[in-house]
Amino acid sequence: MTTTTPARGRRRAPSRMERAAGRAAAFQKPRVILALLLLLALTSVMLLDGYLRSEIGNDARVRDGAAYDKVPSRILDGGPLLTFDHGTATTQSVPDRTIVLTFDDGPTATWTPQVLKVLEENDVDATFFMVGSMISRYPGVVKSLVKQGNEVGIHTFTHVDLSYQSAARLQRELKQTQLALAGAAGVTTTLFRAPYSSEIDAVDNYSWPVYQEIGDLGYTSVFVDTDSDDWKKPGVSKIVRWATPKKNKGAIVLMHDAGGDRSQTISALGTYIKKMKAKGYTFTTVSGAQAMLNGNRSGVGRQSGSAGAGAGASAGAGIGGTGAAQAAQHQAAGATLYEGRALVYAVAVAEWVVPALSWFLLVVGIAVMGRFGMMLVLARRHHRQRNRGRGKGARGGGRFSWGPAVTRPVSVIVPAYNEKECIANTLRSLAKSTHPIEIVVVDDGSDDNTSEIAESLGMPNVRVVRQENAGKPAALNNGVRTARHDIVVMMDGDTVFEPDAVHQLVQPFADPEIGAVAGNAKVGNRTTLIGAWQHIEYVMGFNLDRRMYDLLRCMPTIPGAIGAFRRDAVLGVGGMSEDTLAEDTDITIALHRAGWRVVYQEHARAWTEAPGSLRQLWSQRYRWSYGTMQALWKHRKSLTDKGPSGRFGRVGMPLVVLFQIVTPVFAPLIDVFTGYSMVFVDFRAALLAWLAVLAVQLVCAAYAFRLDREKYRYLAMLPLQQLAYRQMMYLVLIHSCVTALTGGRLRWQKLKRTGEVGTPAGAGR
Repeated sequence: MTTTTPARGRRRAPSRMERAAGRAAAFQKPRVILALLLLLALTSVMLLDGYLRSEIGNDARVRDGAAYDKVPSRILDGGPLLTFDHGTATTQSVPDRTIVLTFDDGPTATWTPQVLKVLEENDVDATFFMVGSMISRYPGVVKSLVKQGNEVGIHTFTHVDLSYQSAARLQRELKQTQLALAGAAGVTTTLFRAPYSSEIDAVDNYSWPVYQEIGDLGYTSVFVDTDSDDWKKPGVSKIVRWATPKKNKGAIVLMHDAGGDRSQTISALGTYIKKMKAKGYTFTTVSGAQAMLNGNRSGVGRQSGSAGAGAGASAGAGIGGTGAAQAAQHQAAGATLYEGRALVYAVAVAEWVVPALSWFLLVVGIAVMGRFGMMLVLARRHHRQRNRGRGKGARGGGRFSWGPAVTRPVSVIVPAYNEKECIANTLRSLAKSTHPIEIVVVDDGSDDNTSEIAESLGMPNVRVVRQENAGKPAALNNGVRTARHDIVVMMDGDTVFEPDAVHQLVQPFADPEIGAVAGNAKVGNRTTLIGAWQHIEYVMGFNLDRRMYDLLRCMPTIPGAIGAFRRDAVLGVGGMSEDTLAEDTDITIALHRAGWRVVYQEHARAWTEAPGSLRQLWSQRYRWSYGTMQALWKHRKSLTDKGPSGRFGRVGMPLVVLFQIVTPVFAPLIDVFTGYSMVFVDFRAALLAWLAVLAVQLVCAAYAFRLDREKYRYLAMLPLQQLAYRQMMYLVLIHSCVTALTGGRLRWQKLKRTGEVGTPAGAGR
């Protein structure tokens, strides 16, 4: 055994990258928190949107036919305006020949503006009892409505039957609607109409306490005298007839500007107003009617046959509620105004974000399914092509071959930093190689006797090269320079090779166009739950992908655990770069851009020790994903290059960005939407959709296991992997994206090894 030992003096000072990494380490925890906050913000936006659409907290119960013996008869026989003065209930009726037009359940962007147009054309004001969630969704409509001289009232925030709700829910419904009004139009109101209410004689023992509590809060409860029943869509003539009061009496008339197709309401409204004006009726608001009852007829509405007077009165009313027709409205100020604006802004964000994300997730879902389909088709083609003529029962067509067998010796480079637990197993596995090799162990400044252990094995074809700690890329470059042969195999210090791994790995070099070969990395410590999850990921996510990328000629990464290179090709692109944390991805892309072909050799198998704890797994995958982003950014010019470099840039780069960054980053949203749908929308439909996607993944995983001749029993852990392991991988990738966007730097992170992966005797278990 020949040992090359450069002089070792004092331990070197930290490099510039290490110093930058040390400073960046303090920012890692905030970045994790920021990633979690982004996910929390998205969840909050979805919950808000669901609340606005009554998907969250929805209570569809409606009480009907309850007793009313506890309601005072004077109330049941009274008028439609119910107020409380120091706990005493009082009702009032609208004056004769007076119409108070009221519209419920709005606003909407479609029908409310059309109602306003008809009202404006006929010089009429109305009172709109609006649902808070709708107000916050259409604030511009509300602002126009109030500015035009109309009056607003509360119809709760989520349109629930308050007789079923607690006192806290009641006050929340009122307060949230007031905030929505304040944010939309800068006003608050003292008018209230309960959902599902009608004439005052329908008040029962359950709703009466609700009206008492609302009255004690200073609200006027507004019922109806005449219901147009326009929601039934009976036709224009019936709507007009049903809305007409009898015997020239005054009336509060109910119509709707939301809740479905209101085209009949729009058509009937103009006809109805003209008919009632012809009969000498005055149109006003609820506040206008109350002013008339109190002897004040100035500015309460627009008189029939006197459009000019009505317009002038309306002009005096505005957002501030200065006219008698809007007396129930008050200028919002202070915390109410600012909280209301915040609510409206938050809803605006939700109204834009959630639909946009829904469409985007549809695209992501199609991309994911497309990827699965492409992987299955190309992986099958790759397997059939590369295994033609292998095994029993092989049919005609000729045996696949790369060319003349490669039998010349090759160099195996083993970079090692504190690998005392694993280095012996690694070297013993190489000693069993069926291919002639020299082994170059590059000790990267270990302080745990790694090099001494390597030397103590007494293997004649092993050379130990010592260097001061400089990182894995530097160790690999040192090994390449020291290598005696034109083909170099690179592996990790914790990996063991199967006896024919090197021989299988170097056979593609019979083709002079091939510059590098990716091997088949297997998880050795798969007996634990975390190990089993990674085993599924390696077989399905890595090796199935590599088959696809191989046929598309855009392999993005040669795994550090097992890969082979032409020595001249590596030196020709400048060796292993320290510019990124994913030196394996960096060198692979560089070789593509230099015109070399990179292929996948499934029969070259190596067994590696995967991280044994969640903390180590996070650290490893964080480095991988961040390093991949660095490598893609470094080689971004390939997008506009010509020749082989441009081919990778326009084929490989988009695929890697789409399937390894964009899709995984947004994949958590699919899970969030699924969970949201299960809880608040349709549990069965959402569950079936999730199970369908899981079934597709299971099919892909089963096929990948079949190609790699793995035991199917590990697939039983796939559902749990989707629920737990995959979520962690999402967070890691989001964390990496945040780090990349904030310009952070990371140092090489050494994982704790146990040495439990020995010789690959259990291959295929």
